[in-house]
Amino acid sequence: MRSGGIVRGYLAVQYLRAIKYNKGGCVTVSKGRLVFGHSFDWTRPSFILGLVTLGIHLVANGNYGFFRDELYFIVCGKHPAWGYVDQPPFVPLLAAGSYALSGGSLLAFRLLPALVLAATVALTAEFARVVGGGRFAQGLAGLCALFAPIFLIQGVLFGTDMFQAMTWLGLAWILVRLEQTGDERWWLGFGLITGFSLETKYAIAFFLVALAVGLLVTPRRKSLLRPWVYLGALAAAVIVLPNVLWQQAHSWPFRELGEAGVNGKNAILSPLAYFGQQCLLVAPLGMVVALCGLWAGAVRPRLVTARAIAVAWFVLFAIFDSAHGKAYYLTPIYPALLAFGAQRIEQWLGKAVARGAALAAVIVLGALTAPLTLPILPIDAFIRYQQTIGVTPSSGERLKTSTLPQYYADMFGWRGMAAKVAKVYWSLPPEDRARAVFFGNNYGEASAIDVFGRRLGLPPAIAGHNNYYLWGPRGHDGSVIIIIGGSARHYAGLFRSYRIAGRIDSPYAMPYETNQPIYVLRGMKTPLQKYWPQVKHFE
Repeated sequence: MRSGGIVRGYLAVQYLRAIKYNKGGCVTVSKGRLVFGHSFDWTRPSFILGLVTLGIHLVANGNYGFFRDELYFIVCGKHPAWGYVDQPPFVPLLAAGSYALSGGSLLAFRLLPALVLAATVALTAEFARVVGGGRFAQGLAGLCALFAPIFLIQGVLFGTDMFQAMTWLGLAWILVRLEQTGDERWWLGFGLITGFSLETKYAIAFFLVALAVGLLVTPRRKSLLRPWVYLGALAAAVIVLPNVLWQQAHSWPFRELGEAGVNGKNAILSPLAYFGQQCLLVAPLGMVVALCGLWAGAVRPRLVTARAIAVAWFVLFAIFDSAHGKAYYLTPIYPALLAFGAQRIEQWLGKAVARGAALAAVIVLGALTAPLTLPILPIDAFIRYQQTIGVTPSSGERLKTSTLPQYYADMFGWRGMAAKVAKVYWSLPPEDRARAVFFGNNYGEASAIDVFGRRLGLPPAIAGHNNYYLWGPRGHDGSVIIIIGGSARHYAGLFRSYRIAGRIDSPYAMPYETNQPIYVLRGMKTPLQKYWPQVKHFE
């Protein structure tokens, strides 16, 4: 009897511990042993919000047209390499594969970013649970991520940014699990996520520097005395090594690209203006939650990871603003801050009415602003809506914009451009057509010809912009060149003859991509191969 009581007492203690660490599952006792069974909670906020996010983007992502950068990534992916001038290799390879599988369907092509954002929203809500938040905190964090304008954009576009929020959140999650379990082997997962993220975009390198500063002011710095953090770093280095070697072999073009952004391409913002941009990108209410996350990290944090993330935000803000980085560079850190902030707000708002009002405010304001970054309205209706709420289009660069923000304007005009260029190309005499090539002023123009012009019988385009420069003139000598826009006076100095053979006109495109003449240039005075270094344009 006595031993039986001891056994029952032991099982009771273990049962309580199992309930504590097995939330969401079920625990039973069978033949003196604990049996764990997992039943998925279909009402969990993360699951519901993930499905809602996916559904919204399945409705919206097929509207308007392919974005400039999407066309470029497709073309880059058709030229497999360990790296490119302006990005690592993984996203271009995915873009080319997705375009081939989609059969040209825009909605099918953009399925992957929709899925990635749905996962990001779900993981944000789950992270709020992991750091101690209840259902309200999970719902608040997930809704803020769902309606954040910058994340709505990343759920639409097939680009290098689509994995950033998820991978940065993944690092925060690893640090929390390391803190909760004390198991240093989590650093291996940290390294694998870092390596994957670096193969999609280099931005996480800045987060690592900022996070290191944050960790050094917490007890987590003791990990530096153990081998696992270095094994994790080695794993990341092995993953990214081929891309680093590619950059080295091509004289570090990405560094040159970054210098162009710092030295004039990107708009220069004061710290206050830069913070204002953060509020617009994350949404004002989302920024309030994120600021609560910063507060949670600064004042008696439940987890030291919250303090490290808060310090990292301030470090990144200083780095990006002083280096004239675009405002969205900082945004992948917000899912973690939203989770910490939502958990702290849950402690402050105890009444159901207050909590319901907070969730309703995020939903209503998010729905009202969603058309600004989610292509869900017919374009004419969007223009009227934009004017009604008094929003002025902006590009984030020193560029003149159209009636649309650059984000939307760069989805228009590409198919029409390819068709107009093809018309000029096929109007040439056969002997000229055999030597003719389209020269793009930027990778958007060149990529539009390469993606849409193939079915129109156009040869591959050439350009001096970013990776097109590395691909060179592709055997063309400059005897016949088709080009959009430019100065007749400039062409007179470079070619023996020139004439206007057509015109592009797309009312919704960026100003420099519409209402422009199409020139046919003949007889380049300097052989194109020799002149090629002068067309180099990295930005």
